[in-house]
Amino acid sequence: MRVATVGPEGTGEQPAVAAVGGIHGDEPCGVRAIDRFLAEGPVDAVERPVRLIVANERALDAGTRYVEGDLNRLFPGDPDGDTHEERLAHELWQEIRGCKTLGFHATVSFDDPFGTLADLTPGKAEIMRALPLDHAADFTGLVSGRSVNLPEFVNVEAGFQGSDAAADNAYDCLLAYLRVTDALPGDPDPTPTAHYRVRETIEKEPGTTYRVHVENFERVPAGTAYATTGTGEELTADADFWPVLLSASGHDALLGYTADRTGEIGDVAGE
Repeated sequence: MRVATVGPEGTGEQPAVAAVGGIHGDEPCGVRAIDRFLAEGPVDAVERPVRLIVANERALDAGTRYVEGDLNRLFPGDPDGDTHEERLAHELWQEIRGCKTLGFHATVSFDDPFGTLADLTPGKAEIMRALPLDHAADFTGLVSGRSVNLPEFVNVEAGFQGSDAAADNAYDCLLAYLRVTDALPGDPDPTPTAHYRVRETIEKEPGTTYRVHVENFERVPAGTAYATTGTGEELTADADFWPVLLSASGHDALLGYTADRTGEIGDVAGE
């Protein structure tokens, strides 16, 4: 794990803001955004201490999602764990504990950046609205052990995995995040961000191939065939839903998630 602390020195103030890239080693967009900021960004303008973290360096070097276990399923980790990622999850948690934290990921399901979170608060809604995002998926109660289950943690899915566009999106989100957390000067530029309450997973049948016929974050009416298996079986919506992370190739066991669109995120959070 690589940690860079930027901002004023000699004040004794501990960082209360952090950003993390490289939670998955095959999703380098956040690492590229952090390295770009350190190399050519407005580092000298940072007004409060910020931790910029590259998490799973071993997986990044290997170009794989993880080495021994999925880091994003193992929080808050175990310092005596049997796997590299169990121990790393604990080390990362110690670095970001007490910090508002933005994590970076990428997908194979959607080109545009969107947010993910759990346990929505007005503060998390403020961050989501300050980032250049149209959508934010809320996984409250559906997942555990993930970064979004940590206090004050939100994620950006910055775009298509491995693309230059995802790295550029991550950089834009990093700058906006540092502004909304008062780490960089300048007022945030809030955008309307729709909130989606993720309600259930869509599992894959082992050994089955799929074709997806609908777009993420676009309403699928009840009765619509949203995917087809390789043998021609149709998967049909029992009720209206909005797809999240729906992809034929994104995950071995998971096709995606169903969600309900609940409104503008600031209204849902009671801002």
